[in-house]
Amino acid sequence: MSDDNGWPVKAYKNIDFLKRREARTMRILSEYMEPETRFEDQNISDTIVFFGSARATAAKDARAKLKAAKAHGDAHQIETAERSLVMSRYYEDARKLAKRLTKWSKGLEKGRRRFVVCTGGGPGLMEAANRGASEANGLNIGLNISIPHEQVENPYVSRELEFEFNYFFMRKFWFTYLAKALIAFPGGFGTMDEFFELMTLVQTRKLGKTMPIVLYGTDYWDKIIDFDALVRFGTISPEDLDLFKRLNTVDEAFDFITGELNKKALKRPGGSL
Repeated sequence: MSDDNGWPVKAYKNIDFLKRREARTMRILSEYMEPETRFEDQNISDTIVFFGSARATAAKDARAKLKAAKAHGDAHQIETAERSLVMSRYYEDARKLAKRLTKWSKGLEKGRRRFVVCTGGGPGLMEAANRGASEANGLNIGLNISIPHEQVENPYVSRELEFEFNYFFMRKFWFTYLAKALIAFPGGFGTMDEFFELMTLVQTRKLGKTMPIVLYGTDYWDKIIDFDALVRFGTISPEDLDLFKRLNTVDEAFDFITGELNKKALKRPGGSL
């Protein structure tokens, strides 16, 4: 195999080889080492992670969709648009919260960047958080993943810190390693997978740090997951419910997260597991 100049292709430039099963270890290591170097280059110390649905839209777009649906007169389209408008509240809240947290964290900066907003980099509520951080003129992170649908990079992720992962477990590593706080907004299987994996690490004390964890939007989450039933059936302990907070407003979430970070994380920069 030769390059354009007729020279033999070096092994580390041989794409066909790098895609083979035998090179899997190198691909995994690349998804550890390459992000690590970029975080170092941008002086990223730690993050605040936002999880949430890829399907939520901004309130302005949701209102326009509903108006168009009513003009068309299709009952199914109207129902879908009305549901989208309800969920758009969480888009706007994620945007506002990320903006406030970014302004607050920028006031702390002394060399290293602290508590940088980090999302899955896709549309919906991920976009909302990246958008809010961008509106506060803050660097923000998008840990994207290659999947067949939904996951298109949103335009608000800082270009220096946009990533495209092949392996879910490496993406989850970077969500967890740098995180000093987590806010889980309404979402589907992906959001619940990410939230429950982190909760399992916290509950089993496999995570060598404590962090404020917020489940945002009780109108949604209380209908989706009956945590109190888990206690009644004895599958979790009552004290496990103290591992996270169920909150409903931007003010509540901002006050809780910044209060906890000031007490527990401000003097402990950097990533850890």
